Amino acid sequence: MRGSSLHAQGAIFLYQTSNIRRADRNLLIHRMHLDDNYVVLDVNSGAVHIIDAMIYDLLGFYDGTNPEETKAHFAGKYPAGDVAEALDELQDLQKAGLLFSPDFPVPDTFSDEPVLKSLCLHVAHDCNLRCGYCFADTGDFGGHRALMSKEVARKAIEFAIAGSKQRHNLELDLFGGEPLMNMPVVKYIVDYVRQREQETGKNIKLTLTTNGTLLTDEIVKYLNDNRVMLVLSLDGSKKTHDHMRPYPGHVGSYDAAVKGFKKVIESRHGKNYYLRGTYTHYNTHFCDDVLAMLDVGSEISMEPVVGTTEPWVLTEEDWSTLDKEYEKLARAYLEKKRAGVPFDFFHFNVALDNGPCVAKRLAGCGAGHEYFAITPEGDIYPCHQFVGREKYKMGTLDTGIVKKDMVQYFRHMHVMKKEDCRTCWARFFCSGGCHANADLVNGTIEKPYAYGCRIQKKRLEMAIIVQALLTEDVKEGGADHRPVIDNFKFQVEKK
Repeated sequence: MRGSSLHAQGAIFLYQTSNIRRADRNLLIHRMHLDDNYVVLDVNSGAVHIIDAMIYDLLGFYDGTNPEETKAHFAGKYPAGDVAEALDELQDLQKAGLLFSPDFPVPDTFSDEPVLKSLCLHVAHDCNLRCGYCFADTGDFGGHRALMSKEVARKAIEFAIAGSKQRHNLELDLFGGEPLMNMPVVKYIVDYVRQREQETGKNIKLTLTTNGTLLTDEIVKYLNDNRVMLVLSLDGSKKTHDHMRPYPGHVGSYDAAVKGFKKVIESRHGKNYYLRGTYTHYNTHFCDDVLAMLDVGSEISMEPVVGTTEPWVLTEEDWSTLDKEYEKLARAYLEKKRAGVPFDFFHFNVALDNGPCVAKRLAGCGAGHEYFAITPEGDIYPCHQFVGREKYKMGTLDTGIVKKDMVQYFRHMHVMKKEDCRTCWARFFCSGGCHANADLVNGTIEKPYAYGCRIQKKRLEMAIIVQALLTEDVKEGGADHRPVIDNFKFQVEKK
């Protein structure tokens, strides 16, 4: 392309989107920009091209079939020779299958019998905090407070191992509420998993989500020694965190949480954790909160709150701020990465050259067929966010999954089955969005949560631009500051 280009050819995704008019270029390419950086995504091939402002403008009119009309349309705005040269380059990319690439039929990627890949164990339906936005109703998931027993934990682990069949890698998430309120069972789970790992030959990744306030030296050492990944709940600055994540009695938890988190991060040499925050209507300027989290750790995730009528729910009036905040964050991220400052923002980690397989691109997290959640009582739900929604209870550890039809419903409700998704440029990145959020807002998993889609597309744009620019830096001989995308392997500090 004029100036420079980047081709991401390792992840080729070609599917039939529906009977659409080829002239509708929005289904085939997507333009995006940040300041004077211009990028175009070829939706079906996954190719990403860094372009200049003129080509960006041309691609707002040129649809892959109308070069002469395009020349006439831009006559007098740009030199005719420059336009002709640019169109020649665009047509070369078309011939190579890297621009306006055609749709292909969706392959039948899903067998009737899924293989379990991940299981969420609700170790504690209880919590020592009272976070205002908590989807788990401060830990009890709309029911009663309870702790998982060792017996249920053992059954859950065996359910996961049996369901994973011949699959080598298996993930188990220890969740709550606050799972450290049930530390004896956490230890039982970890010890039993490591025993069964040896007996089965499987590689079982353990992840525990905690608010950090109960982390002691003893607990940290135990989790480190047993290779337990950690998700650490932190919402940004002290002011933001204390507002939404207080103890009972409205006392802020920031100081206690950060004390525990720093203990963990230092002991792990900055690896094997994520600081995970939530932004709400009360802190729409979330970029400042993300940057504040760098004072605690460099591995960061920040998610939007989801709700319906609660006062912290994001509103239409919030959108213009959120839109600018993702751009602000992308600029800050690029600046710090290029300066060699440790900073990994989870939602900017988009693999452009070797992304997930076809099935993963279509089905996303696998909730309800490859991923399930287990309550303290041993009930089975499609995922941790569905827990408490009784119509989605799929069975128990004693009965097994009895709603086989629901498994197939989730299994085949992939991105190309959703009317709103089939013509969206981001479909092969977001995989149709979160089923639980869709059900919460729309009462069905078949219609995605529209506000969440808007946010997802914005942060995807910034992620693609960021990754493209960092890759271009490498091509031009600069240092490689691209994040290493390997979320499964527990990194051991080399002596």
